[in-house]
Amino acid sequence: MNSSFRQRRLTAAAVTALAVALSATACSSDSGSSDTKSVGNGTYTIWDPYPQFAKSSDWAKLLDQCGAKAGVKIKRTAFDTSDLGSKTLLAAQQGNSPDVLIVDNPVVSTLAEAGVLTTTDENKLDTSKVDANLLAAGQSGGKTYGTPIGANTLALYYNKAVLKKAGVDIASVKDWKSLTAALAKVKAAGKKGITFSAIGTEEGSFQFLPWFWGAGAKLTALDSSQAVSALSLWKDWLKNGYAPNSVLNNTQTTSWQEFATGDYAFSENGTWQLANAKKAGFEYGVLPIPGATGGNASAPTGGEFVTVPVQKDTGRYTTSQKLETCLTSGDNLYNTDTTLSYVAPTSEVQDKQVAANAELKPWVDAVKAAKGRTSDDLGTRYPKISEQMWKAVQSALSGSKSPTDALSEAQSAAK
Repeated sequence: MNSSFRQRRLTAAAVTALAVALSATACSSDSGSSDTKSVGNGTYTIWDPYPQFAKSSDWAKLLDQCGAKAGVKIKRTAFDTSDLGSKTLLAAQQGNSPDVLIVDNPVVSTLAEAGVLTTTDENKLDTSKVDANLLAAGQSGGKTYGTPIGANTLALYYNKAVLKKAGVDIASVKDWKSLTAALAKVKAAGKKGITFSAIGTEEGSFQFLPWFWGAGAKLTALDSSQAVSALSLWKDWLKNGYAPNSVLNNTQTTSWQEFATGDYAFSENGTWQLANAKKAGFEYGVLPIPGATGGNASAPTGGEFVTVPVQKDTGRYTTSQKLETCLTSGDNLYNTDTTLSYVAPTSEVQDKQVAANAELKPWVDAVKAAKGRTSDDLGTRYPKISEQMWKAVQSALSGSKSPTDALSEAQSAAK
């Protein structure tokens, strides 16, 4: 690696974009402690966003095992997801970056453009087995920065009893028209249709994206006819009483709480609710979010990338690559993704997950159709586009603007 790359300054734009990108994530974790003291050559530092896992956890033990396999000791520091990006930027400025960084996937391109991360060409990481749609979230400017440790995404949970009472066969729900028809039947039967999160944060954009992409819209053209059709779908659901007005303030957590009452037919939510679904007290199923005219819509991917930050001593990359490979290969990857309730990023491990738990099949299908929020080489442009998107959704659903006007203004502002 050349010195000009190592010493590249962190731009204000990168810091700002990172702050927006970290405003919400697909799932959350508790705050953790930090220790950024430098360590010797025999010890390698790993930073992760999993403070919920203590030193005695299987995750922490895996890190130590990978260190032992590589012949080094591991110094692990766990941060809250919202703190990890800013801590990483600060450490890079001070020349004290961790050897291995596990970070939320939308942040990867921002850190890469800021000069914080090495490419897979530089650190010699093999990503050949990773699904291309998942790897794309860690790509910027034609280069790849790290590899996904796993993925979560969105799908539709459905209440079997509510649909049965309404006379809805879930097999008939294949596109927007048939889904809306099912919601109409549910309402006529005295139950509630669908709940989701349209809150004015990244969480709202995250939940709108499957419908946006499912219409064939692109993030570089927020005002396209396809985008308008997606926002009109949501607006019509509220207008007809198929979705509650509470979606304007719902987070994914409060949206799930509405579904957990047993009154709703559908809930748009993620893999991280599987444990809660099993506790809900009613039979449920999972359906990948349908595209406008059929097929599975692309939903945004959540989950983290394992990356190797830039080091002054480039000789450390060889061991860092060994640690990264250990964490993202074979049985270790399977065990980690099971612990995190993630779908694995490789077909080989996905097949193993489904063999062990058939309930994961619709989630694997959803992940295979999923898309990174910063894919299409959007990089640091995504946070600004996303902010205008959620503002447009809020304006249209609240009735202050039509979907067409809201998205037209969003596109102008995003430029």
